[in-house]
Amino acid sequence: MRHTRAGVIDRAQREFSELDALVSRLSAEDWQRRVPRSETKDPWTVKDALAHIVYWKLHTARVLRGERRPPEMRGLDVPRINHLVYEEWRKRSPDEVRAWHHDVHAQVMVALAAKPEEWFARRERSVYWPADFGSHSEAHRRKDIEAALQ
Repeated sequence: MRHTRAGVIDRAQREFSELDALVSRLSAEDWQRRVPRSETKDPWTVKDALAHIVYWKLHTARVLRGERRPPEMRGLDVPRINHLVYEEWRKRSPDEVRAWHHDVHAQVMVALAAKPEEWFARRERSVYWPADFGSHSEAHRRKDIEAALQ
């Protein structure tokens, strides 16, 4: 599939709005609820799941801007990166994570707007591309955050 800037921005904004509406109504107790995860993985709370989503959105925004990964993340596989994000954000407050969520979304919108229209359509990509702004966030919103709240 070939994409358009407007289509990608629309999907990114729609998922941000869905996620933001959900986390905006969380109670203090909700932020600490454990999400369903294997015992072999870090014991994420709702807050940790949001930090994970936001990290990967930031990563993709960096890629769009032509930036490299931060030095501490270079050469690491996804599970190791996920663990470092968990360690960095697990002791921070929900307010800090929500502020980061808003800041990164603003960065995503600027990065998408800065790309020329032809860049979006220059090659065939998955219908879900770029996944971190849409389907990846949606999957964690549903299978982690919404599941923990039920």
